[in-house]
Amino acid sequence: MATTSSTREPRPAVATAPGRLRGRAAGPDGAVAAFLGVPYAASPTGALRFAPPRPHPGWSGVRDAAEPGPSAPQAASRLEAVMGARTPDWDEEGCLTLNVWTPRAALGPRPARPRAVLLWFHGGGFTSGSGGWDWYDGARLAARGDMVVVTANYRLGPLGYLHLPQIGADNLGTRDQTAALAWVHRTIAEFGGDPARITVGGQSAGAFSAVALSVDPATSAMVHRTVAQSSPAGLDPQEPAEAARAADRFLHLLGLPGREQGQDRDQDRELGRRLRAVPAAELLDAYAALSAECSRPGRILPPMCPVLGGAGFPVRPAAALRDGAMEGRPVLAGTTADEMTAFGSRGEALAADTARVFADGTTEIVRQTAARGTAAFRYVFERRPRPDPAGLGACHCAELPFLFGTFDAYPGAPMLGAVDEADRSLGRALAGAVADFVNGGSPWPSYGGGHPHVECFGRSAGEG
Repeated sequence: MATTSSTREPRPAVATAPGRLRGRAAGPDGAVAAFLGVPYAASPTGALRFAPPRPHPGWSGVRDAAEPGPSAPQAASRLEAVMGARTPDWDEEGCLTLNVWTPRAALGPRPARPRAVLLWFHGGGFTSGSGGWDWYDGARLAARGDMVVVTANYRLGPLGYLHLPQIGADNLGTRDQTAALAWVHRTIAEFGGDPARITVGGQSAGAFSAVALSVDPATSAMVHRTVAQSSPAGLDPQEPAEAARAADRFLHLLGLPGREQGQDRDQDRELGRRLRAVPAAELLDAYAALSAECSRPGRILPPMCPVLGGAGFPVRPAAALRDGAMEGRPVLAGTTADEMTAFGSRGEALAADTARVFADGTTEIVRQTAARGTAAFRYVFERRPRPDPAGLGACHCAELPFLFGTFDAYPGAPMLGAVDEADRSLGRALAGAVADFVNGGSPWPSYGGGHPHVECFGRSAGEG
């Protein structure tokens, strides 16, 4: 972490309903207070595996919040070849945590004013990722925007998206995201944040989730604005029948009986008991085998992901958008120029694949919002790595180190390449635009009218 603080200053502390927290100084000159690994729900272990998130029981004394918690159980990311590899850090115990970065000036009994809040969800295809990774350290973004930045974990893969509603497994990762949003809405004032000004954002699967939270009637009232980076908005949630087939195959790979038509509650309970007894590593191995069976060129969504009709997805988000669900809720959404190179697309197919999965759906989010008279902002990130021997261009995830200013967290990442001052300036421009939006501003002309504006972020934006 490129953060420093004076050792003479006391560590920042906050009192919340579950208990007191002691964080640490972060950001430029220690001007940001970081509270990391803060539980927003109980550990999803034992009887709580394959169950909706439950409130954390709290703690006595002061909880040390100087380091992030573990990631949710997961296999290695399929984008390691683009972003770089990470050392596994997962654990079911204590994985439902979030991380808060807030200006130190916002803390205290009488802060000058509550700050706007960005709750940001990581990507990873609903299969990998963590809000606690240094890729997404929010200190610089919080300092740049004088705002509160929150990142959160949620359950992934079979532990988050196995579709077996009869045992309680129903879009559990999405339920976790909902619980994180509710925690922020309920608690962020203690960190100097304004619960009436929560922007929900994310990248890739996190962006898909942010839009869903923004249009679902069960959660939309808690969302003030929305940021969607590289959402696979051209894709729909999984159909229940497809999700049920994936669940049956998963059970077969584990050596467990599939659910039969007419199965009674005792049999459902026994299936749930047996699944909860399987070690997490074995669940991940079976899921890896299922993913390999389902893999094919151009496939983006994994075999387990949000299911239509389940929690958080009562209807297709695209249908909700057409019905005006984002009216009065401004959105900032964008894509990278060459999204699909990260998934193997090249040549003549690249532009069409990027448009089909990412770009066209993102434009539709912005267009539908603007059509209702609500501010909507569209961008394209065009900076390409130097050198670029793999021909990645501005691939999926390429903007992340620029947004968070975490270039040093991506050593050797092919999508990044060499970084110079022009790149750092570009990062400041992107982060500044997002911060301006979260704070209620208009970072560039709104989309709409006869000449829809699309802001381009390339090296030229950081030069001169």
